[in-house]
Amino acid sequence: MIDTILTGIAMVLIFEGLAYALAPSLIERLLEAMRDMPLDMRRLVGLTGLTAGVAMLWAVQAF
Repeated sequence: MIDTILTGIAMVLIFEGLAYALAPSLIERLLEAMRDMPLDMRRLVGLTGLTAGVAMLWAVQAF
């Protein structure tokens, strides 16, 4: 179980690192756009991402 959690964390770090390494100006513009969003919209974006992640994890485990 712990190896699965560590694998997941490692994958997140790899993708985050790739985004910052390959497109740092795009990340900067994305963060500026997020700063301009209302708090409720940012919360909705976060919850949508969370829901998508849980659904993907459930689908992988189920099939």
